[in-house]
Amino acid sequence: MSAPDLAHAGTPTTEHGSRHRSPTRVLALLATLALASCAAYLTLGVRGNWAFVLERRATTLATMAVVGVAIAVATVLFHAVTANRILTPSVMGFDALYVLVQTVAVVVGGTLWTSQVGPLPRFALETLIMLVVAVPVMRWLVLGERRSTDLVVLTGLVAGGVFRAVSSFLQRVMDPTEFVVLQDRLFADFSSSEPALLGVTTLVVALVAAAVWRLRATLDVLALGRDLATTLGVDHARTTLAVLVAVTLLVSVSTSLVGPTTFFGLLVAHLAYRLVGSHRHTLTLPAASLAAITALVGGQVVFERLLGFDGSLSIVVELLGGLLFLALCVRRTRA
Repeated sequence: MSAPDLAHAGTPTTEHGSRHRSPTRVLALLATLALASCAAYLTLGVRGNWAFVLERRATTLATMAVVGVAIAVATVLFHAVTANRILTPSVMGFDALYVLVQTVAVVVGGTLWTSQVGPLPRFALETLIMLVVAVPVMRWLVLGERRSTDLVVLTGLVAGGVFRAVSSFLQRVMDPTEFVVLQDRLFADFSSSEPALLGVTTLVVALVAAAVWRLRATLDVLALGRDLATTLGVDHARTTLAVLVAVTLLVSVSTSLVGPTTFFGLLVAHLAYRLVGSHRHTLTLPAASLAAITALVGGQVVFERLLGFDGSLSIVVELLGGLLFLALCVRRTRA
């Protein structure tokens, strides 16, 4: 029996009391909800020029779908390599790093950085910087000596605190005009993405997702921990490094496209775990992706079309995700 087969044989197929729930039906339901949310977002409240409205909404819809899939897949992958379902790349300071990169760029380049530098070169440079900084740090945390979860979380929080402190200092001394330009890029905004950047991000996310899908059985083994994974024939260090690069790339392109989304990945990943009731990545990866699309698009429909609010949905999503993070930490402490 191969290593992936052994992993599947030893992995529980159900949990949280969902022993009689069919994962296939759950995925079908999530797919139906995602499609219904997309259809509702495109058509509800359209008056007048359908072509113009549909084109604008289609761009926003594509942005939400791509970013949702990227963040959901990255979070599930990060849970697999760390064997911990509380940690996420954002909790480890990734969003604070994005803020620092944006702040330094505006301080060094001024408003010219956002007005005259092309969106593709800026996007590529920001993504490259985040890759160069984040991959070695996460590799040290995950592949180094055995470290407790408390140490890993503390390291991420300290790193994020340092990034935020430096960003705050630079923002206090910058020109007011530059500060206004910077603030526009520090909140998740799905309605103002550049079409060219959206195309590049879609291509990157599709390629990474396809590569990850081929490793789905290996990920099941990897999630068992270093000792068991090595015993079952998986090159733990090499596979973990490859997954960390994929995670960093997914979070980098999504964050560079729309801005930081700290707790969204944690929210949809745990929703997927709860619904499918399985540890197998064949189920959790598509479930988390569909849950992310449903949450973003469906939430935007309720937020804008039904409630008539003009604010950002990301604020509500981050609030719910933050509450979930606190609940998970409290439950782990009590356990």
